[in-house]
Amino acid sequence: MTLETDLLIDRRRLKRRLTVWRAIAVLAVVGVIAAVAVLSRETEGSGPYVARLTVTGTITENRKLLERVTRLAKDEKAQALILVIDSPGGTMGGGESLYDALTLVAAKKPVVAVMRGLAASAGYMIAMPAARIFAREATITGSIGVIVQTAEVSGLMKTLGITAETVVSGPLKGEPSFTRPMSPEGRAVLQGLVTDMYDVFVEIVARGRKMEIATVRQLADGRAYTGRQALKLGLVDAMGGEREARAWLAAERKVPETTPVRDVATQTWSEKLLEPEGETVLSGLWKTLTSQRVMLDGAWAIWQPGRE
Repeated sequence: MTLETDLLIDRRRLKRRLTVWRAIAVLAVVGVIAAVAVLSRETEGSGPYVARLTVTGTITENRKLLERVTRLAKDEKAQALILVIDSPGGTMGGGESLYDALTLVAAKKPVVAVMRGLAASAGYMIAMPAARIFAREATITGSIGVIVQTAEVSGLMKTLGITAETVVSGPLKGEPSFTRPMSPEGRAVLQGLVTDMYDVFVEIVARGRKMEIATVRQLADGRAYTGRQALKLGLVDAMGGEREARAWLAAERKVPETTPVRDVATQTWSEKLLEPEGETVLSGLWKTLTSQRVMLDGAWAIWQPGRE
């Protein structure tokens, strides 16, 4: 056996050893993090607390989040919920499902909403179960309305010499379509869907803000408001942030300001580490770029300043 062969064999053995030790090191780190998580949960669960749920970004249907919020309603140690919102809105279905879950919590314990820079459309909708809504003077909120978008590229297809054939079971089954202009009948049906969902949104706001539906309709033309404007219109209750929310809970709901705050986890520790359903940097960037994509994938209650 030559010297070069011996060196190659030794190098392979060294690589194997390094791989084994690296794997052990990774497992050890994961074990320590898991142990710390368990210990912290045990410590946190020792007494009453105020829950804090932070909702950021585009709101969509999130089964795990809904389950955690629903469990919060049954948690006797949770004395109150602070809902922190920084969102342009999202899908009507996502906003409505989170609104329903928060309504369950509000039936059991006080809920206060704190609006950060942006709480518009579905981001405003989810604040409706709150007994008190705080906003900053410069918060962008409101934008009560529904939007459905699609695209039609028949002109481009004709230029490129591309034709499309579609077989449908009825005249409205293929509406709207990417490959042909929307028919008057199809537009009327789609407008009916949007109007009906808009009515749902208006009813949620009227119920949450204890306002007449006619009054809400006057405000709900899709426009956004600053926090200061929203206060004058009755869409929010007071200017302030989390500090003011804690003071209100203490004064009005007898929840001491010394009660510790615990964040509502939207991911387990294993999900945070491995992120099988989470966002990588690339997927997060892609979602940001396509969050206002022009296609029919559901009704959106989202603030789109370029289209209002």
